[in-house]
Amino acid sequence: MKKFAIGCIMAAAIASAAHAANTMPSAPTESWTIGNYYKQNVYDPKESKIGTIDDVLVDKSGKVTGLVIGVGGFLGAGEKDVIVPYTAVKSQKKDDKWWLTLDETKDSLKLRQVSNTIGRAPPGSPKVSSTEIPSPR
Repeated sequence: MKKFAIGCIMAAAIASAAHAANTMPSAPTESWTIGNYYKQNVYDPKESKIGTIDDVLVDKSGKVTGLVIGVGGFLGAGEKDVIVPYTAVKSQKKDDKWWLTLDETKDSLKLRQVSNTIGRAPPGSPKVSSTEIPSPR
């Protein structure tokens, strides 16, 4: 019985080592965290606040493709989500903090069509449990 238990432990150790994820000793140079964008304010060239980044869009390969900016509204009511290309938002260090800018105004973004094709339910949709969400293909 003792040999059987040791055999099981050895098999489990070998199986977990075979499925271990590759890790990196440090972050690649020129890499940023999503936190540098997510829930950060975005400003126009005149330093007026346009809105807040509510989501970051990523393609299947892991490349950031777009940013969802919540524009307008008051305390979240009446706010609309507008998708802009990731490359349209510029970042710079200002007062020891990252400052995100977009060459657009709040009013020009308010006039844009809202997209409901960003992979999340529009406001007021029924809640879906995680067991009902299909796995990505």
